[in-house]
Amino acid sequence: MTHLAGGKVVAPLRRKSIEERIAERQAQRGALEGKGKHFEHGPAKFIFVFLIVFVVLGHLLGLILLMMLDIT
Repeated sequence: MTHLAGGKVVAPLRRKSIEERIAERQAQRGALEGKGKHFEHGPAKFIFVFLIVFVVLGHLLGLILLMMLDIT
């Protein structure tokens, strides 16, 4: 709030920027505790792990197939 010379209280003319609003929200939220510091959402963690395993297994199977067929 802004005070004028006559003691009148007036709201600021501009709205806070999105960065300022996000910073205030994060400050009020506090720190994460315990497990799940990087993945707060269980299904997101499951999908992430599944995709990593899928890619690694796909590469290994592809290499094995190429070695069996002797294709270079």
